[in-house]
Amino acid sequence: MDEIEGSILSGFPAQALRLTLTRTTIKMQHSASWSVDKVNTVEDLIICLEGEARYLIEGKTFQVRPGDALLIPRQTRFVGSNPKSAVYTGIAQHFTLDIFGRHNLIHQMHLRRVVRLSKWPVLWPLVEHYRYLAPASSTTLTQHYLFMFFLICFIDDAFLSWRETDESLLGKSDALALSIMLAANHIAADPLRPGLADRVVENARYNPDYFMREFRKRIGSTPKKYQEFKRMERAMYLLEAGRSISETAAEVGYADAYYFSRMFKRHIGISPRGYVRSVQLSRDGAFPRGDEDGQLLFPARQA
Repeated sequence: MDEIEGSILSGFPAQALRLTLTRTTIKMQHSASWSVDKVNTVEDLIICLEGEARYLIEGKTFQVRPGDALLIPRQTRFVGSNPKSAVYTGIAQHFTLDIFGRHNLIHQMHLRRVVRLSKWPVLWPLVEHYRYLAPASSTTLTQHYLFMFFLICFIDDAFLSWRETDESLLGKSDALALSIMLAANHIAADPLRPGLADRVVENARYNPDYFMREFRKRIGSTPKKYQEFKRMERAMYLLEAGRSISETAAEVGYADAYYFSRMFKRHIGISPRGYVRSVQLSRDGAFPRGDEDGQLLFPARQA
């Protein structure tokens, strides 16, 4: 279940985020004599492939070893060196990640400075590939997609909490939209927590009725309905993975499998059993709804 708990950013629509790689990838290959002392105007994510490095940032020392990732925030002085005789290799990518194209999303989070990437067995060959293919003086579409994957993996491992947003620094519309996106993100990341939808409304700095109306306008449902739908998305994953209906019902918080089936059909448009049949038909190459591309669209009508 850990793999589907939801990324920290899972509640954000893709169009709300803008990743910019501000320069080509730095292909680090540093000997024992290497040292650096600088300040960047953008974020810098460092991933170590081989060797070891030491970074002094804001009075603290951080060791970086293979499989570790280090984030250096913008406008932060850092001093780096190689404390060993072995060559230190990896990648360093300068970037910005903005929400609505205007607000630094990294600044909205408390993150650990350095983490061991939990998905390193999967990431290692991709980082090697990313480093090898990086152009000398430009960025590519492939780099953007791969780096966003690296960055999401880092954030998921490094995330501590969301910062309190100073809404006085934002326009009224942007402040509300950001508050709604954060609320949706909290729900999507932990949809099985009882009462979570009510709590995100209570914690929002707006009149509850007004916030719920605006949430529905932007997300398409009320916070409670959104949480219920996210629970059903979790159920869809479990059913696809081969869990029985009763097992799935229990894992998403329903003691009564019959009631779970009713709720699943209400939100997804098809019964759990019908959904499993549709998925199996799709895997076998059939198009149960006549969709020529084989995509199952939900909510769906049960025949």
